[in-house]
Amino acid sequence: MKKIIYRLSALVLILVVMLSGCAKTVETTAHVAEIAKYGNLILDITGAELFNQGYEYGDVLEVRVAGRTVEVPLCSNYSDVDNGVAVLRAASDDSPLVLAINMSDFATTYGIAAKSTIEEEPGYEWDYLIQAPVEIKITMKQEGGYRDQWLVHQLVGSVERSDYAHLSDEAFANFRVIDTTGMGAGKLYRSSSPINPAIGRSTYADKAARDAGIRTVINLADSSNVYETPEDSYYRNCQVTYLNLGMDPVAEDFKAGLAQGMRSIISGEAPYLIHCNEGKDRAGFVSAVLECLMGATADEVVEDYMETFFNYYGVEKGTEKYNAVVNSNIIPTLKTIFGVDDIYTADLEAEAEAYFMEDLGLSAKEVAELKMKLGS
Repeated sequence: MKKIIYRLSALVLILVVMLSGCAKTVETTAHVAEIAKYGNLILDITGAELFNQGYEYGDVLEVRVAGRTVEVPLCSNYSDVDNGVAVLRAASDDSPLVLAINMSDFATTYGIAAKSTIEEEPGYEWDYLIQAPVEIKITMKQEGGYRDQWLVHQLVGSVERSDYAHLSDEAFANFRVIDTTGMGAGKLYRSSSPINPAIGRSTYADKAARDAGIRTVINLADSSNVYETPEDSYYRNCQVTYLNLGMDPVAEDFKAGLAQGMRSIISGEAPYLIHCNEGKDRAGFVSAVLECLMGATADEVVEDYMETFFNYYGVEKGTEKYNAVVNSNIIPTLKTIFGVDDIYTADLEAEAEAYFMEDLGLSAKEVAELKMKLGS
């Protein structure tokens, strides 16, 4: 009897899974109830309509509207996607679904309606260019296809020191020595900006740089020191190279600037400090590439990169957010610039050497000098 009950239970479970999976394939129909001021389409159904079918934030949906098919992620905020990217926003179960383009106008872009100015409140009106009510068809495109990116957008930090009582002043400033395999002791540091006060960490980073005896600084973010740094700022005593890099590591101007930064390390004196504003993206990438060059393993590179996300957002190893950041940030970036399928099986040192010579234009001699400067 127990075996029969077990088999029946298993069958029920299979049926539940199959049915819940099928629910996501059901086409959902909605209509445009209203067009908001900036062209967002407010639909006549709420987030619960999708959530109850098993949809989740980060699913990629196909939305058919006005004879066109648009792929959009299901998100909680407009800013969960980049500027100019379409999104289906479900702020909560009870909030109406909103079809929008972040920092743009969905209704105009897709020829739904044209806006005109009127004297009466609210000062504008929308004239539909297609038959109203406008029908919207929603189906699943890729379950969880945007999940990692959505999770990354949910990270929230603070500029207040009191919100990070669990961290040392150095960790609050995201200031630390890089001690991965092959790196000389006390040679290379990374940090948030010691001069930009915008994120509340500059004075802490400056003091940490003083305590570490930093001599040479590679400022990835600025073209010069445009900030009102105190007269006693330690930063004023350092040899600083200002690179003003963008955010795209494959852009030619980024590579040219980074080559200049590497030559500044070669000609400068240790200890060295690399920073951008938060010490997270540009500094994270440059640190990772230098770690690879010096012989670090992929695990070491990832762990150092992710320490920043613990310092800012409390993201802990083994969590879904941790894996989301790793899989959407550092791993794909290194795979792209090295041209490899798997950073865990690639020869990262050889790939980094090739990157410095072939992409940045450093000579073999310069790469050898760079490794000597950073080594023990």
